[in-house]
Amino acid sequence: MKMTKLAILVVMIAVALFILVPSLSWAEDGAAIYKTKCAACHGADGAGKPAAKIPSLVSDDAKKKSDADLTDMIANGGPNKKAMHAFVAKGMTPDQVKAVVAAVRDMQKK
Repeated sequence: MKMTKLAILVVMIAVALFILVPSLSWAEDGAAIYKTKCAACHGADGAGKPAAKIPSLVSDDAKKKSDADLTDMIANGGPNKKAMHAFVAKGMTPDQVKAVVAAVRDMQKK
């Protein structure tokens, strides 16, 4: 009887991990997503291109923006939609947006 309960518990834990682990991987992917989706314009270091009016993501002004503001800009696009795309419309998931925000915050600490 105890073995049956133990086997059921092990199966339940395995199923829970199978479901949860892919959703936790966003934290690891933020830098990779930034590199493929954002770095071409904002630079690998997030410095932007002021001459081309592409803002720095590591400036004092950028650091003052809330996570909600950054999330909104990434998901829905910036004031100039032609320059700053709405990445959710281009297939980015909410978890990926959250991961990119975390990656930007990490860049701001350097």
